Amino acid sequence: MGTKITWLGHSAFKIETGDHTILIDPFLTGNPLAVTKPEDLNPDFILLSHGHGDHVGDTVAIAKRTGALVVGNFEVAGWIGKQGVQNTSSPNTGGTGKYAFGSVQLTLAFHSSSMPDGSYGGSPNGLFITLNNGLKIYHAGDTALYSDMQLVGAKGIDVAIIPIGDFFTMGPEDSIQAIQWLKPRYVLPCHYNTFPPIAQDAAAWANEVNTRTLSNAIVLDPGGAYQF
Repeated sequence: MGTKITWLGHSAFKIETGDHTILIDPFLTGNPLAVTKPEDLNPDFILLSHGHGDHVGDTVAIAKRTGALVVGNFEVAGWIGKQGVQNTSSPNTGGTGKYAFGSVQLTLAFHSSSMPDGSYGGSPNGLFITLNNGLKIYHAGDTALYSDMQLVGAKGIDVAIIPIGDFFTMGPEDSIQAIQWLKPRYVLPCHYNTFPPIAQDAAAWANEVNTRTLSNAIVLDPGGAYQF
């Protein structure tokens, strides 16, 4: 069965696979690019890369309404639980959690992490997702370029989602090196154009990807989807 990935804006994505719907970093309220409302989403799972407000976003409200399982590192999941969400899972960096849709391993990410109230958010993470249909999706989270991305790439990646906005994360040029190390079949950009400091030309970036790497760039508009 196919898997549909929808970009919700910023670093937020919806993955529909089999009977399951997964949200990643659902920052919708206050996101000027978002065309989807939190109340329109009915996920079974919510995956969080780290604790910053532009990633935790609407997690608590969505999880309370839908009963979705929220997956994040120990500190992130613990904070989510303290907000009244009863269904959480808390692997930590390097660990893999197994779920009905497949599995998620928390990888390294070089960034910072604090919760929306300023409390400690643990280490930031990337998300290496392996679906039951075999598709491997790597959401890098917020990160700088780092050489151990070569180890992540060695796992075999079908779809990579990487930040290109610069200023808070790696920018377009470093993302090209990341793609060369990760070697995904397809790559989608995220964490750009939401705010002025991270404005980027995604079409120019895609041209660089298609010229300088072996990967195929896919640029979506917010609300746009691609079937894998």
